[in-house]
Amino acid sequence: MPPEGPPGALALPILRLGHGRDLPLPAYATADAAGLDLMAALPEGSEFTLEAGERGLVPTGIALQLSRGFEAQIRPRSGLALKHGVTVLNSPGTIDADYRGEIGVILINLGQEPFTLRRGDRIAQLVVAPVARAMPVDVDDLTGTERGTGGFGSTGKGARF
Repeated sequence: MPPEGPPGALALPILRLGHGRDLPLPAYATADAAGLDLMAALPEGSEFTLEAGERGLVPTGIALQLSRGFEAQIRPRSGLALKHGVTVLNSPGTIDADYRGEIGVILINLGQEPFTLRRGDRIAQLVVAPVARAMPVDVDDLTGTERGTGGFGSTGKGARF
């Protein structure tokens, strides 16, 4: 029987794969944290080093079974970004409800020094969120707004494409 969570918590079935069986399940660091911490499921005793400017796929040793109507987002850890310049490359990465493979995290080292990971290091956060499905509708015009076609980084002034 699964453990009891807080009232209204969404059950998230997690399969620990062979190389991740001894690692703890992803967990929230605090009671109000939005993301579950994901860990590196590297082979015991090995290290994975990202040189400055290098990217790599880091295994987590887990697979998920998300409920239909939900996604999981892979997001960076602020401490890794601030202290080492390491972040999630395709942030946020999206895990669809019908994906059952291992969760991998694409990290990039934007820092000036090599960054080394070890088994069990926290590498990213997993945020589960509802998905709103859209139905595209072809129209001849859109309603006007004060901003209109204002470009990136502006409220109607500056950059346009």
